[in-house]
Amino acid sequence: MRIVIALGGNALLRRGEPMTSGNQRENVRIAAQQIAQIAPDNELVIAHGNGPQVGLLALQGAAYKEVEAYPLDVLGAQTEGMIGYLIEQELGNLLPYEVPFATILTQVEVDARDPAFSNPTKPIGPVYDKAEAERLAKKAAGASRRTATSFVASLRAPGRNTSSKSGRSSGCSITARSSSARAAGAYRPATTKRAST
Repeated sequence: MRIVIALGGNALLRRGEPMTSGNQRENVRIAAQQIAQIAPDNELVIAHGNGPQVGLLALQGAAYKEVEAYPLDVLGAQTEGMIGYLIEQELGNLLPYEVPFATILTQVEVDARDPAFSNPTKPIGPVYDKAEAERLAKKAAGASRRTATSFVASLRAPGRNTSSKSGRSSGCSITARSSSARAAGAYRPATTKRAST
């Protein structure tokens, strides 16, 4: 049976937790332990969130002034690859070597005229108090949204569209476990144990 599993951004990085690679890997490891229980008898498709990770890359890019920061869709693709890689490593540590994996980067077609482009609502990155959010918004001409007790940077989140006047927006990577992954050119390293840091 094919099963689609969605890992929300908080499954990868819990609210208030420092955005370290170690914390993200540990959270993926915890999720992988649960997923591995149903993997042997099923074809899995794992989709995931990436808001905190995209926000962190955007902050890192903004801090480096030597070159122009990468656009959000490229940052999304970077995080998709990173998260897909972590999922593959942690599932690979739990499943037999013969189980193939493939991480697929996605794109979503959106309508460039969608009203959401003028009203950012999708939170990304770390959470700030009001004073810091206002300071950063003035500095970067960005937008922020109030949560129950704090503020978080926000981006535009238009709905899917297939009209001819559309743009592209990054989606989430999909880590697929199936017998067709190997035929599609997916491979795994010669050892079954993946590096953990």
